[in-house]
Amino acid sequence: MKLSIISFTENGKHFSEHIAKLLTGELEIGLYTKCEAGIKDDTFSDVLFVKTSVVDWAGEEMREQDAMLFIGACGIAVRAVAPFLTDKLHDVPVLVMDEKGKYVIPILSGHMGGANNLANHIAEKTGAEPVITTATDINSKFAVDLFAKRNNLSIVNKDGIVKVSSKVLAGKEITISIEPGHEITCEELGVRLIPYPPAGPVDVVITSEDDVFDALLYLTPREYVIGIGCKRGKSVKEIDDFISKTIKETGISSKQIFALSSISQKRDEQGIVEWCRREGVPFFTYTAEELREVNGNFTTSSFVKDQVGVDNVCERAAVKVCGENGKLIVPKIAENGMTIAIALCQKK
Repeated sequence: MKLSIISFTENGKHFSEHIAKLLTGELEIGLYTKCEAGIKDDTFSDVLFVKTSVVDWAGEEMREQDAMLFIGACGIAVRAVAPFLTDKLHDVPVLVMDEKGKYVIPILSGHMGGANNLANHIAEKTGAEPVITTATDINSKFAVDLFAKRNNLSIVNKDGIVKVSSKVLAGKEITISIEPGHEITCEELGVRLIPYPPAGPVDVVITSEDDVFDALLYLTPREYVIGIGCKRGKSVKEIDDFISKTIKETGISSKQIFALSSISQKRDEQGIVEWCRREGVPFFTYTAEELREVNGNFTTSSFVKDQVGVDNVCERAAVKVCGENGKLIVPKIAENGMTIAIALCQKK
């Protein structure tokens, strides 16, 4: 995760640098300011002056899927991010701190984006008081969206989150039915597991099947990894078209994709990086040596080996993410200078 911190006063600039030092090695930090005073001094050499409006700056950060921390008034942050809000599943974490470091407040994407956890971590580092307003958190209740995130589950119908949370906060029992074959446990208070398939209405169902049950909320396991390779400079549209076509033919939903994976030379391939940011999935890369160590029967290419040091990238990269229980279900497919393979992360 990259955390972009923006300040508006000299005190704010000093404090942003202090936070950056405390988080060194934990997060990638970008420091920005709208205060020109002293910006050319060596003291502020790591702080970039924002020449555009705060709204334009925030829009770019949200497109890049970077978490944001505003050192200033909540109102500034709210007005800056408002034009770019989508929904709770895709919005980036946004936090606010006062320039004296008394409080840290997550104002957007507290659960799915991790803003609440980030606020608590920053508070622990700086001595600030975290101001958490999420109802399930302050009442120490079961949060179904956090449960989904922890278990790598995709939320199919986001409107169901509110329905389940409302029952939780009303003190009612929540029922969950889990399709066999998934290593998912839930020992939360107020939650009862029922057999799968559910014989009647259920609050939450975890399944890879289509919408076939009477449930408030559907969660789908993210169990597929796409290994990918491409010529330099492929656009995000080309990559998206290729991925969409392949998973459609395979019968996989985009909500079931856990990650993309490739060789380390592709870590900054803009089209792949943009696709992953847009879809909200991680992008893992490995060295040629790491990929060579992956066991399995793979499609080999002497040309690829001469170019990058390993005989296959996409198949090995897909299985690598899954570990020992990975199963290659779609061997290498090549199209227009791109290759794709898909692995299923099987349970033990």
